[in-house]
Amino acid sequence: MPSTWWRMRGEARVGELRQYGVDQPMFLCLFAPGPSWDDVRALFEAWAAVRGPDLDGSRNAEAIGPLMDLGLTLHPVDVGTRLSCFRDCIPRIHGSTARLRR
Repeated sequence: MPSTWWRMRGEARVGELRQYGVDQPMFLCLFAPGPSWDDVRALFEAWAAVRGPDLDGSRNAEAIGPLMDLGLTLHPVDVGTRLSCFRDCIPRIHGSTARLRR
């Protein structure tokens, strides 16, 4: 996998994920906000706020739904294939770090 991706919403750059390690099945990344981060920040923060048991997955599904509707993608900076978020990979952002499951 590439080591750096741009998170995009259409043509707008939401942020950058730069891989620094692996904790299978997660790729560990640093996250740097892009010019369009403020447009989606609240949705990622709402998902990050889901804590504790979620036995039927309903709290996570409620938080992820609006994110899935955004049509976010990850574009490799160097080489590789563009990934569709929540179909090809699941990105979680917490402040300046991110975890990417592929």
